[in-house]
Amino acid sequence: MSDGPLADAIARRLAEWGSQHVAERLWARDATLWADSGKDPTSLAAWLGWLDLPESMRGRAAELEHLARDVRNDGYTRAAVLGMGGSSLAPELFSRVFREADGLELRILDSTHPDAVRGFREWAQSARTLFCVSSKSGSTTEPNAFHAAMSAFAPALDFVAITDPGSSLAEVARAQEFRAIIDGQPDVGGRYSALSAFGLLPAALHGVDLDGLLDRAAAMAEACRQPAASNPGLQLGAAIGEAAIAGRDKLTILTSPRLVSFGDWAEQLIAESTGKAGRGIVPVVGEPIGEADAYGDDRYFVFITLAGDTDPRWTSLAGELERLGHPSRHIELADALDVGAEFVRWEVATAAAGIVIGIDPFDQPNVQESKGATTALLEAFRRAGALPAPAPIVADEGIAAFADPQTLGDTPVSIDGALSSLLSSTRPGDYAAILAYLPQDADTEERLQRVRATMRDGLGLATTLGFGPRFLHSTGQLHKGGPASGVFLQLTADPRRDLPIPGWPETFGTLIAAQALGDLQSLQRRGRRVLRLHLKDVDDGLDRLETMVGASLGGLVEA
Repeated sequence: MSDGPLADAIARRLAEWGSQHVAERLWARDATLWADSGKDPTSLAAWLGWLDLPESMRGRAAELEHLARDVRNDGYTRAAVLGMGGSSLAPELFSRVFREADGLELRILDSTHPDAVRGFREWAQSARTLFCVSSKSGSTTEPNAFHAAMSAFAPALDFVAITDPGSSLAEVARAQEFRAIIDGQPDVGGRYSALSAFGLLPAALHGVDLDGLLDRAAAMAEACRQPAASNPGLQLGAAIGEAAIAGRDKLTILTSPRLVSFGDWAEQLIAESTGKAGRGIVPVVGEPIGEADAYGDDRYFVFITLAGDTDPRWTSLAGELERLGHPSRHIELADALDVGAEFVRWEVATAAAGIVIGIDPFDQPNVQESKGATTALLEAFRRAGALPAPAPIVADEGIAAFADPQTLGDTPVSIDGALSSLLSSTRPGDYAAILAYLPQDADTEERLQRVRATMRDGLGLATTLGFGPRFLHSTGQLHKGGPASGVFLQLTADPRRDLPIPGWPETFGTLIAAQALGDLQSLQRRGRRVLRLHLKDVDDGLDRLETMVGASLGGLVEA
């Protein structure tokens, strides 16, 4: 990292933490470290069990690997994780980073879109599949809906529950006689649970070396016990925290190709932990690589690489950014097992960044708010037989636009005008977020990434892309509880074909529509700048969106 005021602030912070014995206090569960959050230290300390996982899970590795061997010996060839957020992102990372693992093929279902659920069901039915219903509380709507959909064709012996002791899911699993119930730890929050059973059972099923993974994690945990000046977790936490309060609150994580899913995992950890009380660090992951001058001075960069897996484009970008004076750091993993160490480094860093910006890094009040909004809409559906149907502010044959008129100023007379009004509301230091309640297939993601790059280059802003409802359990907390610097473009569309949820009055189409509407209403209640575009046809609508964004930004530049 280059010298300058930010480097000096980080050095001062680490010196202060050294004299205050922050490392020792963290591992002693001293919750007064987050005194500025205004929270009861007792309640904070109850969420620090993740610190013990590198050692405590050694005693459970044999149990998880034994179950994985039994499953393979019984003829299963595939494993499916039915979960959201903290229950799904670490398993997804294992499935993508450990490509050569010799266990079961591992996939994750974390979308309620009917097209996504239908495709996943077809994959699961085409070979013998073990389903991990993964939910800490046991009451999360999405995993319960996924379980209902898969149990319509799979016997109870094909299911394993990963959940906290005494949860409603544990009771269902006992009543239905699942193959196994694997206990989570009540003192470990979902986004800090990668090295708990929520991450390690799917890893074992996939064939990941748990002992090797935990060895790397334990080594990093030991390093993170050292005084602040030589503590890799506190060093990273001081950097991203001080960068945020210096105005560089867009933490831009660029990874080598094989580690893309690490960015998704870190995104949830950072956004959900820090985005509250009007403050927060905005993680920017998966953003297309641009020219160095496309990145504003509100960014702090972290490059994460896997040895032998480099992308020359961002190697060149890193050099250019450094030349332009952007602060950054580089973390290199020797091999895939080093993700175990990075889980620990980034968890410690996130907790430490919470000290810097003065928030409780372990709660997620606005995630629960979104869940409550969805629940209220589903209850309205059960009473009336339909979801509330707000009127669009403008519509044509292919797209309808929904917004709070106060968000856009004068009521637009066209879809193009509505989009232009949203984009013209941006200010320096904002970020633009695309919230896509669409199937996360490769073609849709590629097209939205092009839109994202156009918005970044045209507006000069950091951008994020999230697929709903999964981002509700991740960046959704930041969107609502963090700073009012987000500008949100929500995209919805009717599914090509709906899909019932067995035993439920709602379909998956109704569920995702309620989640999207609840998200929109929550953003509007908080005065966020948000525009919803409902596409009659996804392909045609995305084509048109690309054209409109380019034209709107061209007009703004000319103006």
